[in-house]
Amino acid sequence: MRGTIRSSREIDAIFREGERAATRALVLLAGKTPAKRGPRGRVAFVAGKKLSNAVVRNRAKRVMRAAVHRSGGPWAGWDIVLIARSAAIDCPATELDRLLDSALRKAGAISQ
Repeated sequence: MRGTIRSSREIDAIFREGERAATRALVLLAGKTPAKRGPRGRVAFVAGKKLSNAVVRNRAKRVMRAAVHRSGGPWAGWDIVLIARSAAIDCPATELDRLLDSALRKAGAISQ
């Protein structure tokens, strides 16, 4: 996917300063894309070790990546960090899409 945040420094900045929105399957952190990076939005996917082993964490990131793709992300002007919760692994695609849309709206990344 184009527009992936890879720098831990940039991800840490979004953790510190970004708007937060939590759902049962994921936590979303949203921050404005820095002007020097241009208007294109970027996304990062996080699945912590507390979630489970590497296979489960990779699956969670894959599921979130697919949800972002289905919902038209990355979103122009926004850097988004998605953190998987254990419910993301077994969540049906339509439910995950709805939860992602809800979290984006709560954080202000897309309009109501």
